[in-house]
Amino acid sequence: MKRLFSHRLVWPIAALLLLIVINTVSRPSFLSITLQNGELYGSLIDILRNSAPLMLVALGMTIVIATRGIDLSVGAIMAVSGAVSLTVIEGSNDPGGLGTVAVAILAGVGVALVLGVWNGFLVSVLGIQPIIATLVLMLAGRGVALLITGGFITTINSDPYQFMAQGYVIGLPFAFFVSLAAIAVVALLERRTALGMLTEAVGINPEASRLAGVRSRSIVWGAYIASGTLAGMAGILYSSNIMAADANSAGLYIELDAILAVVLGGTSLAGGKFSIAGTVIGVFTIQTLKSTITFLGVPPAVSPVFMAIAVAIVVLAQSRLVRGWLSSAGRLARPTTRPDSKVLS
Repeated sequence: MKRLFSHRLVWPIAALLLLIVINTVSRPSFLSITLQNGELYGSLIDILRNSAPLMLVALGMTIVIATRGIDLSVGAIMAVSGAVSLTVIEGSNDPGGLGTVAVAILAGVGVALVLGVWNGFLVSVLGIQPIIATLVLMLAGRGVALLITGGFITTINSDPYQFMAQGYVIGLPFAFFVSLAAIAVVALLERRTALGMLTEAVGINPEASRLAGVRSRSIVWGAYIASGTLAGMAGILYSSNIMAADANSAGLYIELDAILAVVLGGTSLAGGKFSIAGTVIGVFTIQTLKSTITFLGVPPAVSPVFMAIAVAIVVLAQSRLVRGWLSSAGRLARPTTRPDSKVLS
């Protein structure tokens, strides 16, 4: 039992289950799922679909944080990626063609990859602090997106592109399968190869890793490339959902949600050990919390405060000090037994 409660995923799972219980008690229909025309609908299905962009960004953020870094530019990269993709489709003679949509997606993700290369270059080669290096693109990225769209909100009509965020496959949202594929690829690379161990080694002690023969510069650079690429994919899903490229609102503050999801999942901001499964649980926790806030009718101006309080409770519950208190309370509450004394006849 002690080993169970000391596991890093216990408290994130407990927080997610608590939110599900609260939602179920307040609205019994929360767990209900209906089938219409071969497609599943319900609150849980909405959470799976709406969490896809954040899931992609949070996976990339997990790898970056594991290297003792941070990426504040993911929201801006989303805006640039969506702007590039929709501009390609808008300028095409066949907006609904699969070839056009494929080229648009490749162009958007390709530009995001290049931006990830830029971030990695600033951090790993030039040695600029990650928060400063990515802050540059965070501030300039949305301006680049506005230049691409000409300062307007670009809208398109393209069924294949719309399918990315709003389509269904075997009854489930296609966006969910995109995030599922990303989870599988990241988990495979980071947990089934030596890459994960090397990433943790660089995050724990970059200098010692370098002296041990680890190419720490390449590991860090690769982390930012992965973060940029995944953010670009998230930008595709976001623009596909609204069928528009809005440079001002696309991915706005998503970097904060991504960092929060990573921390809720048990990954330390100090770098080193990280948890892909914990990040997945953290993303679902945040998305469920947002759904709860919406259902309770909390005014938009107050919802950030409500969410901050809920997150603060979860974070405090995961702290070592609180865990120590709970463990001590459990030991005190446990009845003490004394060996039976032998009666001498």
